[in-house]
Amino acid sequence: MNEINIAVIPVAGMGTRLLPATKSQPKEMLPVGRKPVVQYVVEELNRVGVNRLLFITGSGKHSIENHFDLVPELTQSLREDGKEDLLAELSFIRAPMQYFYTRQRQLLGLGHAVLCAETFVGRQPFVVALGDSIIGLNAKSRIVERMKKCFTENKADAVIAFEEVPPEDVFKYGIASPKSSGDQFEIEDLVEKPGVGESPSNLAIAARYILSPDIFDALKKTKPGVGDEIQLTDAIRMLLKDGGRVFGVKLNGSEQRYDIGNFGSYFKAFAEFALADEKFGDELRTHLKSIL
Repeated sequence: MNEINIAVIPVAGMGTRLLPATKSQPKEMLPVGRKPVVQYVVEELNRVGVNRLLFITGSGKHSIENHFDLVPELTQSLREDGKEDLLAELSFIRAPMQYFYTRQRQLLGLGHAVLCAETFVGRQPFVVALGDSIIGLNAKSRIVERMKKCFTENKADAVIAFEEVPPEDVFKYGIASPKSSGDQFEIEDLVEKPGVGESPSNLAIAARYILSPDIFDALKKTKPGVGDEIQLTDAIRMLLKDGGRVFGVKLNGSEQRYDIGNFGSYFKAFAEFALADEKFGDELRTHLKSIL
């Protein structure tokens, strides 16, 4: 099997739960500490050898494209002014990555966004990394690397990252019905937002997938579900019903998921990343102690 080096990054959502901050900028471009959310996602993928990225964008998302562009004028100006420290902060734009962009012309759900990638992906397995979720403090996670290994060794049709959530929160997520326990497990079924007390586990889908190209055929057959949208979870369930093998890989203790989906989670993520900043973290911690 070919090396899995393609990732699809859906970033077309409107971010309405983060208004007014997202009225004129994508939620994926909101800063968490020193960097915008989507930069952490790209750096995570780069570390594990995924270097061809297709962003599924929408209206008002041009700043994402601009962020990863080379800017010779800025680079030259910083170099001439001797601002090598600031120049180092732009090292991400020189990473050996290829960036591609296509529009999701109608916001018909995550499954539809993935289907927009079919022509680009072709018949290769690929990663899906949600552009509004950071895995691990400063994106140091190697969850995708472990998922790639699981996918290849088990000749899987899909591998999904999972995190353990409190039992009272299972109704917020897609939840695994696992066949076995452990950090890596085969999946019997997926349940979308089960009721508390009715959930088969507390393992929630955690924003990272590896999918075989068979997912595209499943997505084309998937009817709109929750929110009248084409749900990726429903298409993966179709793979399962057709005899496909789907596995889960659990995030480890250092791989917390930071979901930048609402102000509560965004504020917590920003605070944690800022406090971990090598230069300003101690100063911020002292300040917070003085006002709390």
